[in-house]
Amino acid sequence: MPATPDYIRISDEIIDDIRSGRYKAGDKLPSIAQLCERYRVSPSTIQLVNVRLEALEVINRHQGKGVFVTDPKTWLRKP
Repeated sequence: MPATPDYIRISDEIIDDIRSGRYKAGDKLPSIAQLCERYRVSPSTIQLVNVRLEALEVINRHQGKGVFVTDPKTWLRKP
């Protein structure tokens, strides 16, 4: 069985952090540099994380301001 790519694993962890309340709607996520350090991956991996989370409507990116959590009611599915 192939290993899960880092960008999927990390984006799933961030989604879990949102579900658990670590990040709430409107919260700014850590910077790319901070996420690179936390997960020990390259900036390009974190960019893929952001692309995936944006496609899932979990985040909104604002040029020059950062990455912000959207309202989970728009994307969060209860198990």
